Amino acid sequence: MADILDWVSLSLVPGLGVTGQRRLVDFFDGPDGVLLSSAKERARVPGLRAEALLGLSDMGAVRDRGEKELERLAGLGAQAISLDDPDYPSLLRQINAPPPVLYVQGRSEILGTCCLAIVGSRAATSYGHRIASTLARDLAAQGVTVVSGLALGIDGCAHAGALSVSGGTVAVLGCGLDVVYPRQNHSLYEQIRESGLLVTEYPLGTRPEAFRFPARNRIIAGMSYGVVVVEAARKSGSLITAVLALDEGRDVFAVPGQVDSFKSAGAHWLLQQGAKLVLCAEDIIEELPLCPGIESGKKDGAEVTPRPSALDSEILVLLEKIDPYSMKRDSLIASSGLTPGRVAEFLLLLELEGLVEMLPGDEVRRVGQKS
Repeated sequence: MADILDWVSLSLVPGLGVTGQRRLVDFFDGPDGVLLSSAKERARVPGLRAEALLGLSDMGAVRDRGEKELERLAGLGAQAISLDDPDYPSLLRQINAPPPVLYVQGRSEILGTCCLAIVGSRAATSYGHRIASTLARDLAAQGVTVVSGLALGIDGCAHAGALSVSGGTVAVLGCGLDVVYPRQNHSLYEQIRESGLLVTEYPLGTRPEAFRFPARNRIIAGMSYGVVVVEAARKSGSLITAVLALDEGRDVFAVPGQVDSFKSAGAHWLLQQGAKLVLCAEDIIEELPLCPGIESGKKDGAEVTPRPSALDSEILVLLEKIDPYSMKRDSLIASSGLTPGRVAEFLLLLELEGLVEMLPGDEVRRVGQKS
């Protein structure tokens, strides 16, 4: 196995990219061979950009960048995992263009578990929020690690659902580990860093530019045994992830929605193409018999108990102020004395627990009873 410094140093060469790095590593039989090669030898490798060849001309600078990146990662409590590392996800290694280096922070042992992706619309409906949360919670309770992209909407609900039962969850980022995107998911980002795993192929400080997210999606699909789509438009990033999964021979599942809802048009199209229809977690579990660590069904008929939170008492105080009849969020903020951001955070948690429902016009109503 090559030294991680060699892998990281090579990955940071400007203009090289995943394809260029793979060509060099294959040509010189490893990243160490690339860094020991001469400019004349590297010029014989077909398909390399002039920018990449120029970036490789000063090997001292190449190694220096790698050393500094590893030092910064260590300072954050993060690490880099190379393609030839035994801890690299075995499924991801099999895809067409696996990232040569993964940067991870959190519980890295999660990479060896049964991973399943749940993706969907950023502008999801309350139905989509509820289904994504419930599926993730029930899957995580049975040993499945939930993978998603930390986006607003379905992604965030999937992560939160898994965390609610102390289950495993992986957030694949389209930016550096030290960049929180979107900012609205800062609290969720911190929870995943503490109890789950953050994963990216991008070095520290990389900004979340639009072109990075389709590339991010191949990692979500690649490290997962299957992809579940909950609410997605016909043209969306979620459909891209599903198609990537199909291309790699992975299972694709879809949750049906209202037949006239454009937000479910993508899921319905997948069902027409042969994706498995999902109504509950067991519909997925029965397709994953070879996944490591799966626990089919609840033990002794026990109900899943949400993970306790230090915020429970405050949340319940807010819940007492919400009527079964719809009320404006502004009225709730005024009567609670909490900040708008705090109310938004609590309402998301209450919605995930099925205790409140968000309505059009920025209104909310109570739909369940406290336990």
